[in-house]
Amino acid sequence: MTENSDAWKIASAADAARARAAAAGIVVAAGIPALDRARFLSSLSARLRHCLDQGGTWELRLLTGGPEHEGRLDVRLRPCDDGTAQNEPAGEPVLSCPLPNPPASGGRAGRPTSASRALLSADEDTAAVLRLLDEQERLVQLHREELHQTNQGVLALHSDLEAAALAQRELLEAERSARAEVERARRLLNFLADASAAITSSLSPTEVLRRLTDLLVPEYAARLDVWLFDEEQGDEETGPVQEHSRAAVVAARTGRPQHAAAHPGNLPGTDDLPPAAMSPDRPLLAIPLITHRLLGVLTLIAPGPRFDADTCLMLVELGRRAGVALDNARRYEQHRDTAEALQRAQLTELPDPDGLLLAARYLPATQGMNIGGDWYDAFLQPDGSLLAVIGDVTGHGMHAAVVMGQLRTALRAYAVEDNSPAEILTRLHRMLRHLQPQLYATAMIARFRPGDPEVVWASAGHPPAVVRDADGSVRILDDAPGVMLGIPIAFTYADHVTRLPAGSSLVLYTDGLVERRAHGIDPGIERLRQALAGLSTPELEQDLDAAAEALLKPLMHDSERDDDVCLLLCHTVTYPAP
Repeated sequence: MTENSDAWKIASAADAARARAAAAGIVVAAGIPALDRARFLSSLSARLRHCLDQGGTWELRLLTGGPEHEGRLDVRLRPCDDGTAQNEPAGEPVLSCPLPNPPASGGRAGRPTSASRALLSADEDTAAVLRLLDEQERLVQLHREELHQTNQGVLALHSDLEAAALAQRELLEAERSARAEVERARRLLNFLADASAAITSSLSPTEVLRRLTDLLVPEYAARLDVWLFDEEQGDEETGPVQEHSRAAVVAARTGRPQHAAAHPGNLPGTDDLPPAAMSPDRPLLAIPLITHRLLGVLTLIAPGPRFDADTCLMLVELGRRAGVALDNARRYEQHRDTAEALQRAQLTELPDPDGLLLAARYLPATQGMNIGGDWYDAFLQPDGSLLAVIGDVTGHGMHAAVVMGQLRTALRAYAVEDNSPAEILTRLHRMLRHLQPQLYATAMIARFRPGDPEVVWASAGHPPAVVRDADGSVRILDDAPGVMLGIPIAFTYADHVTRLPAGSSLVLYTDGLVERRAHGIDPGIERLRQALAGLSTPELEQDLDAAAEALLKPLMHDSERDDDVCLLLCHTVTYPAP
């Protein structure tokens, strides 16, 4: 392909217009798109204006074809050699434009027929550019609308997410609040269960009130007072109650809990009253202690500014259970006192036989209802002999005391016939099996005859007696005892004989003296043996009652006793000459 070249002299605006028209004809003929054509021609026009502004004569060459310009149009613009131009446009060629359809080889570039035709052609390019701009504007508008809708969707989504996050936070807060309420309710129920177990496990009214104070102060009450109607004084903690609040008086009169504070508490099941004079700054709660009757009023002063509803319900229920515990403790004390009085009324006043010293002790249990089953007895027979008896009826309370009295009476009746200890026990066994088949008893009988150094004894399942010989040695009568009285089998008891010369001692006792739940009975018997070995003959003969106390002291050093205790100490002395 040969190179085509057109040259134009540019000295005026008309020259520039013709040159531009010639270039436009080439690019139009080459089928360049309108937008690219407009860009190219606009750049060319700018270059031409620059040349005109510089002045002088310029040469514009339009180059196509050839190895150097194949497939494109190169435009070179430079000053002529006359030197009239002051500055050249930067770079050669000035402009370059690709030609999809280059002009035919050897032909000159097409030229517009006139300046008007070139102007019209330029308007067509402008119109094409404007159409593209309109199309782009429409596309931009569509994109703007899509962006606006997207933004609206994002805003709506953000709003929905924010609402969902708020709802989730509210749900989490509600869940935390519900969990806190459940945990608080569980804690109150656990406290109520533990407190109920603590106050109902005691059978002492004073201990019940002390435990109630320890449980409630200071977490649930800054202070408490207990007004018991049949007592003039409060418990040991609060001291004498001289005055009672109006709320306590109203609670005692109506049997309903009363809340006294500057502002209504609106507590469930509780009436509101004005603030109490004894607690003007803190709320006061007066709870009646009710069982089958009204026992008194429990008055609590709030540990803080108010009582809440759940705590109030728990305190009212605890007050009801405290009333039951107090009523049970009082009934127990009355029953226990009656049983102890009956027990003591049936204990024998010891005789004073020749050649034998007797001392006895009875200690009631300090815990539980374990009173009424132990007894001792000592009585003379028509032949001058003496029967020493120790016994223990299973069961406790009034019924055991009554059965003990029946056994004591029957034993004395059987002894009148001069029966041996074994025969007496055999007959008692048959009687108890017939009259009281659900009760059993242990017993031991020893017969002392004046001037006889031998003692005949028999045992029905009773702890073994302990003997101190005159030389100070101690032994245990551990011959196999018979079965307990009342066991549902036929049984015949056997007599045993042991020597008990002058200066010797025989100790009969019930299991409450030697038995401890944690250690059993054998260690207790060993302690009794050691205590008896520590006594001397002069001590025994000078003051047998003091000797009995000395035996009890090492075994009963603790103040609390689970069972009642009987002790019968028999000491033989030299018989007077006839």
